This record gives sequence, C-alpha cells and structure tokens, in this order.
Amino acid sequence: MGMSDFYGPANETESVATIRAAMDAGITLLDTGDFYGMGHNEMLLSQVLKTRRNEAFVCVKFGAVRTPDGAFVGLDLRPAAVKNFLAYSLKRLGTDYIDLYQPCRVDPAVPIADTIGAMAEMKERGYIRYLGLSEAGPETIRRAQAVHPIAALQIEYAVVTRSLEDTILPVTRELGISITAYGVLSRGLLSATPKTPDISKGDFRGMYPRFKPDNIRRNQELTDALRGIANRKNCSLPQLALAWVLSRGPDIIPLIGARTAERLNEALGSLNVSLSSDDLAEIDRVAPPGAIAGERYPEEQMAWLDSERSSNRGPIR
Repeated sequence: MGMSDFYGPANETESVATIRAAMDAGITLLDTGDFYGMGHNEMLLSQVLKTRRNEAFVCVKFGAVRTPDGAFVGLDLRPAAVKNFLAYSLKRLGTDYIDLYQPCRVDPAVPIADTIGAMAEMKERGYIRYLGLSEAGPETIRRAQAVHPIAALQIEYAVVTRSLEDTILPVTRELGISITAYGVLSRGLLSATPKTPDISKGDFRGMYPRFKPDNIRRNQELTDALRGIANRKNCSLPQLALAWVLSRGPDIIPLIGARTAERLNEALGSLNVSLSSDDLAEIDRVAPPGAIAGERYPEEQMAWLDSERSSNRGPIR
C-alpha cells in the first residue's frame, strides 16, 4: 500500500526492487488493493509478476469507491461490482487469476451472501483460487462461510491493537480461517519515535487519532517501554513487534509494509527473535490490551468496520 498511497511519495524503481528482494528472500504472499493509488499498486506489482507469477501468492482487496482526488466515498460490493472490480484487477496485474480475493470491508447495503456468491461464481470460472474477507465480525464470518469456505480474514493486529482476540479469533480458529495481519507496526507507531505526521506531505496518518499530539505524548511512553524490551533482546522495536505477531500462532501471517530494501531486511530480522513466555508476559505487562491512546481509525472510518461492531462498543451508526 505504502508504495502507491497514503504515506507520501515513494520511488517506483526502489519499490519494484524491494518487491523482488522480498521474493528473493522467500516471501511469496504479495498483498495489494485495487484502490491503492487507484490501480497504481497493481500495475506496480505487474512489473514483477510478468516474470515471477508462479512464485507469488497474490492477494487483492476490492470494493472501495474513490474520487479522482483520492477521497473515499463508500463501498460497492454488489455482485455486478465484484465482477467488474475483478476484471480490471486481472488486467492491471497481467494475470489470469488471483490467488486470494477479499472485499476490503463489509458493505452494510449488500448481504454478504450476495457478495460471496459472486466471488464463488468467479472462482468456479477460474479467476479466483481462494475467497477471503477483511475487517469482518464473527456473525459476518459465519454467514460468509455458510455460502463458501473462507480461507483468510485480513484484519489489523498488533501488540497495541488486539481487539480481534476476544470474539473474532476464536471464530476463525474454529472454522480453520487464517489471519493476514496488517498494521503490525501500527502505521509506524512501533517504528521510530512517535511524532505527528505532516499531512501537507501526503502522510495520511496526521488525521489518525493515535497520532494526534495529546495521544502521541501518551503513546510515546508505551513505545519507550516496548523499546526497552527490544533493547534487552538485542533487536529493534519493529523486529520485536513482528516477532510478537509471529508468536501468536501459525495461522497468523503478518504483512510487512516495507517500502525499501533496508526496511525489508530489518523486518526479516524478526525471524531471528525468539520470545520466551517471560518475554511475552513482560510485553503484556507494559502494553496490556487497550493501553494505546486513540482509536485505530478516525470516527467516520471506524464506522466502516464490521469487525468493531462485534466488540463491546455496541452498534456503530
């Protein structure tokens, strides 16, 4: 995502080189969305896929509706829209099929059975290999599974973002559904020293609650405590954060948002970080669930999250 949108300018040559370096290192899952840069990200991936398609497991999210200036103006998960989005993704990616196809959110105006039914039809015709969901709550997951087996749920999960643990993770494990975890570094909050991002330079995080000045100051204490654990483990804070997600179970796959080979190599170093039961207990002590200051999205975007409707918040209107 960050190679095409939301985090400010990126270098396309460096982006392609980073994707190739990831595949050289044994990474096979490439996650994108048709709305990342309004198709730019898929075209970026196509530069690599044209010679390495057989090595890649390509995941595509769809359903977001955007305007020419980049604003998000809703969802469209009607069956006809599903097929339309898919047709354009296949063309931009330069491939005959997508390994994992996922609606980016749950559209409250369209029954999930209708969306999954259209996806299943496209699978029968060979355009999709596996069906997934993103940010879906337990009831939606069960309704989707009743129509067609769901292979994976993409959802935000990090040492500071653990809302899926109470009600969603038990359901996915009961049904044999994997988790692809995004936001494992909490949009950079678990990378460098937290600071308020510069919206004028295209960094969307400046609109997010966790990066507001008051919350940044509180979250600094949290990240400092986690960084202290990382220092004792002789690793960086991002490596600790990735190792923590990796420790949660073999059904959870952390997505690496690296935009450069340098950040990619740092992330790969997390594979050498072993967390003992004492380490995990200390992490829970300094960063218990709910300790982070601020929601993970602005209020209007939180309302799009079916996954949050299953929490203790009550209905989102």
